[in-house]
Order: sequence, then structure tokens, then C-alpha cells
Amino acid sequence: MTSKLEALETWASGLLEQLQPGARNQLARTIAQDLRRSQQKRVLMQQNPDGSKFAPRKKRDLRGKQGRIRRKKEMFKKLRTATYLKAQGESSTITVGFTGRIARIARVHQYGLKDYAERGAPDIRYEQREVLGLTDLDLDVIRDGLLAHLTKKQDN
Repeated sequence: MTSKLEALETWASGLLEQLQPGARNQLARTIAQDLRRSQQKRVLMQQNPDGSKFAPRKKRDLRGKQGRIRRKKEMFKKLRTATYLKAQGESSTITVGFTGRIARIARVHQYGLKDYAERGAPDIRYEQREVLGLTDLDLDVIRDGLLAHLTKKQDN
């Protein structure tokens, strides 16, 4: 994957140098938002960047609770919203990621680290679930966004 990303970067560098700084910033923001949407869709489908499914949640004993228990199989429902998944584009960089407390939670799942589930609980090793990562489709989104921006500029 990194070789494909490096090839795309090499191909695009000459084209990006020809753009004005303002146009580069606009292009970077647009591509960052497109990448965020792509990441959101992938997390909604519960898939790692390689196409495999996320590791399932561990079973919990929920008998002690009163009332109806509504448990959906969906993980990271709030995590994928624009409130938590930030997209930022500047003239030389594009960043899609999490900030604050949510970043710690995402990092634990991204790399399969140990963390505590709730205050005072013992540490638990979480399964690796790659919340962020580039797929071949994401590289196509970057390339297509760049081409669309350049052809739009030439049409004007």
C-alpha cells in the first residue's frame, strides 16, 4: 500500500507545484473531506482497510440490568461522526483523524492495545480493529479529486 501511495505522491507532486497556494488549500480540504467520508463508510460497514471484518465484540453479562437491553452489532457509531472524525487539509498535508479522549479510544482499537473498559476495572486487551487506514479505493479518491480539480481549473 505504501508503494502505491508513494507512486501517487510522485505523480501528483509536479501537478501540485503548478497550483497557487489558495487552490492547493482548497484541493487539500476537498480531498480530506472525501477521505473522511470514505473512512466513515468503511467503519459503518465494520471493515478493516484490507476488507476483512472487524473482530466481534466480547460477550458481556447484561443480566443485572433492569428493562429492555438494546444491543446492536454496530461498533464506533458515534466515533465515525464528523464531530469526532476530523478532516483537515492544508497546502502540503491532508489529515484525517481523531482528537482528544476519542483519539485514545481509537488508538487502542487501531493497534489492539490494553486499556480499561471502565473506571476501576482491570486492563483488557482489545482486538485490533483498524479504524483508520487507506484502501485502494481511497487512493482512487485522492487521484480522482486531484484530476477533477485540475480539469475544473482548465475549464474556467
